[in-house]
Amino acid sequence: MTPELTVLVLAALLQLLQFVLYAVPANLELGPGYTMSARDREPSRALSERTARLGRAFDNHFEALVLFGIAAGVLAISGQGNTLTTVCAWIYLAARIAYVPAYAMGLRPHRSIIWAVGLLATTIMLIAALF
Repeated sequence: MTPELTVLVLAALLQLLQFVLYAVPANLELGPGYTMSARDREPSRALSERTARLGRAFDNHFEALVLFGIAAGVLAISGQGNTLTTVCAWIYLAARIAYVPAYAMGLRPHRSIIWAVGLLATTIMLIAALF
């Protein structure tokens, strides 16, 4: 397995961890009456600020993971991975790991800077796949 694909698997495991970090407090806060329902309407009470942030960080990782998955997949299939793309993959993962607590704690502007680092690393990987 290429280093980029290894990081992709680790990023997917991070996504599962983020699900747990969000789902457990969300279920405790909203109760089984809502979380086990069809959820056709909004909950009767709001999530805590921290839990809502964890949910948004979870959703954001889905979006980031799509682009990173494309980059890692294309590099692996085309055999174009190199030291630069490997370093970028690890930077992406480190940024995504750092993003979770930064978002949960509402760290501004750190959260946005961390997000941008991950996006830049992914962008470099995508561009490298073209050459």
